[in-house]
Amino acid sequence: AFINSSPQQLNHINTGKMAKGKGAKKGTVKFVIDCTAPVDDKVLDVASFEKYLQERIKVEGKTGNLAQNNVTVSRDRTKLTIASPSDLGFSKRQLKYLSKRYLKKQQLRDYLRVVAASKNSYELRYYSISAGDDEDAEE
Repeated sequence: AFINSSPQQLNHINTGKMAKGKGAKKGTVKFVIDCTAPVDDKVLDVASFEKYLQERIKVEGKTGNLAQNNVTVSRDRTKLTIASPSDLGFSKRQLKYLSKRYLKKQQLRDYLRVVAASKNSYELRYYSISAGDDEDAEE
């Protein structure tokens, strides 16, 4: 029975592997933290923020695990970009948590907040304080 098996039957077995090979190539997810306002006012140093994130971002429950999992942290003048393979399931929420911790450490947490600007980006904004005139009127 094995001698009479046709080549078509054998090809049918191999097509499964080819389909798997095509699906293996996945894109990357990029998260952006926009620090434009504080950097322009020389309140925040992007280089030290980048270093802080590189040391503390956890991948699969471990810090210092970025390079092995192809997670990159890069910066330009005012923005930090964190790129991660999409199949890793990298957490945007973790970036917010670490950003807030960094601001607290730099004693900037009272002046800056971390706001989601879009689906995959955060922005550091100043708290809008417009109630200053009302306090003088009460006295």
